[in-house]
Amino acid sequence: MTLPCWGREADTRVMTDSVLPPDHALDQGIPWHFGDPLREQRYLLNGSAYADLSNRGVVTISGADRLSWLNDLSTALVLDLEPGEPRTSLLLDPKGHVEHELHVVDDGNTTWLITAPGVGGKLVEYLTSMQFLLRVEVSDRTEDCAVIGSLSGEPPASAWAIWRAPGEFSGQGVTPAGSDRGGDPGKYVPQRPDIFAAVEAIIPRQELAPTLAERPHRAGTWAWEALRIAAAVPRADADTDNRSLPHELGWIGSAVHLAKGCYRGQEAVARTHNMGRPPRRLVLLHLDGSAERLPEPGSRVLVDEKDVGWVGSAALHYELGPIALATVKRRTDPAAELQVSGIAARQEPVVV
Repeated sequence: MTLPCWGREADTRVMTDSVLPPDHALDQGIPWHFGDPLREQRYLLNGSAYADLSNRGVVTISGADRLSWLNDLSTALVLDLEPGEPRTSLLLDPKGHVEHELHVVDDGNTTWLITAPGVGGKLVEYLTSMQFLLRVEVSDRTEDCAVIGSLSGEPPASAWAIWRAPGEFSGQGVTPAGSDRGGDPGKYVPQRPDIFAAVEAIIPRQELAPTLAERPHRAGTWAWEALRIAAAVPRADADTDNRSLPHELGWIGSAVHLAKGCYRGQEAVARTHNMGRPPRRLVLLHLDGSAERLPEPGSRVLVDEKDVGWVGSAALHYELGPIALATVKRRTDPAAELQVSGIAARQEPVVV
């Protein structure tokens, strides 16, 4: 299969032999690939490359009330978070729709949050508005911090904080998440199609280039995203829209605690979990490789010309070929033949 020829020559922010992503990609300004994105996936898996994720936002929260305050605002249980213990958490709107995905780790004095690209300022604005008289201080640290990703090997010694993916994604168990009248989190995702043992390290931004050079090979975001998609791990802003519920994307358990108490959107989460079913569900699409192209984000998913959903992330995987994550209507027949931008596709259910 011919590799898509998207991208443009790298600018001075990245290495000169890298290719930047297409304009529609979420990750801008960092390497998309270095000429062989399929081999770069193997480099990530065998630990011989880091991925440059330095476009991610980094926010810190300091102060004696930081964990109890964040616990009251977000979906994960972080009240008694031990130093170095990671969490994935969400901020929801009052109707339970996903607004922010937070990769959380506390070092004993400061809580570090890794966020989607370009949302650090907006997140700080919201958190500051919820500060009231509590002993917390929120700061946007994106300018002086950079994030790098790895899937194997030891994280860099220069890291200020290290976040690890939930056990549900990494294949190393489950996140303690309680239960409610509707049962425990296991009813949503019986098994993910693969593992994604992601480690995200926050380092000083001036150390980015030398830290990436500590490993013999390089990998771009194409490789990182392809491995994430193959494991059906959702990503906020890539696989969410303004109606996304945590249940639809398999975040109950891995990012949402069912018995931790109130937070914004908690009533809506509990109502869907206990009394109903989410209207949509996450699927992994296996796309027809003969098309030699991938659907763009937001492309509609069709069954017999009827709109049943939309595509979030898509990539070319080194073993599976062209794949994508999509959100489809719950009643869509899992055996139905799908079309996405004129490309035939079959679905592998993720959230049931």
